[in-house]
Amino acid sequence: MDRLLLSHGGGGEETYKLINEVILKYFGNPVLSSLEDAGLFEVNKKKLAFTLDGFTVKPLFFKGGDIGKLAITGTINDLLVIGARPISITVGFIIEEGFSLKDFCKILESMKKEVEKNEIFVAGGDTKIVPKGAVDGIFITTSGIGEVIYSGISCSALREGDLIIVSGGIGEHGACIMAEREGISMEIDLESDCATLLPILMPLFESGLEIHAMRDPTRGGLSATLYEWAYSSKVDILVEEEKIPVKPQVRAFCEALGFEPYHLACEGRVVISAPETSAYEILKILKSFEYGKDSAIIGRVIKKSDSPKVILKTLYGVERVLENASGELFPRIC
Repeated sequence: MDRLLLSHGGGGEETYKLINEVILKYFGNPVLSSLEDAGLFEVNKKKLAFTLDGFTVKPLFFKGGDIGKLAITGTINDLLVIGARPISITVGFIIEEGFSLKDFCKILESMKKEVEKNEIFVAGGDTKIVPKGAVDGIFITTSGIGEVIYSGISCSALREGDLIIVSGGIGEHGACIMAEREGISMEIDLESDCATLLPILMPLFESGLEIHAMRDPTRGGLSATLYEWAYSSKVDILVEEEKIPVKPQVRAFCEALGFEPYHLACEGRVVISAPETSAYEILKILKSFEYGKDSAIIGRVIKKSDSPKVILKTLYGVERVLENASGELFPRIC
């Protein structure tokens, strides 16, 4: 690997190799090497989580959200899936000279709404204006801190027999962004699932039900999440195609362009691994919310493995290896 490619930021196999074979050589430590969505540490015997993310989505405004909403919800969700209640965030803007002040204010308004709705606050920030052409419009970087209220959630904690749950239809954000970017008209309205997971996850934490792993399947989609878990926990995972919720408009988009929905990003879904003794109660709680009504158990952890893989049982009953995302299907979807 002599040069970095767009695929190295796509969340799939190339991203995994870049992190493990290059970045961790310089920054490897017990916190970072765990490869969670947020790092865990203690201050005065209080367990905290810290996360950082960058947002370069194109177009900046899309059905269901914009880059501002995406930045706030994405940061909140990365804290939640490690079992942390978000407390505050910081925000950094890199803005191209000549960018519309009206559009900037619309983005700020979206961010303000999400911050207030989720009862967190902006603790700091930074703004840079760069020469025209040095950046495409506006990029946003966020960091977030939260208090861990549910310990033990980890991508390395999956166990044989765990059931895999997804909180709703997959691939909606990725399909929406690509359709709008390329001017693809869909007969059925296609909207991003961009949203915070706070309303559906806090009741799970408060329930005390046993949860082993959580992840919001953003870049690389469902397949990348399952492979991260398989690699970290050294297990094989089986998922059933007929049980995976995919909305008709996403399925039509994928069939028209030759993609699989398992590789498309979500920005308001959570994938959960939990023992069977608690999985059905978790599903019941998720389904009690409008935003979680399409939640489903889609598969299970079948065994420990020295060569971890994810297996898809197709609609025809045939089992095949579900490939991890490879190459760059959709650059700049988040």
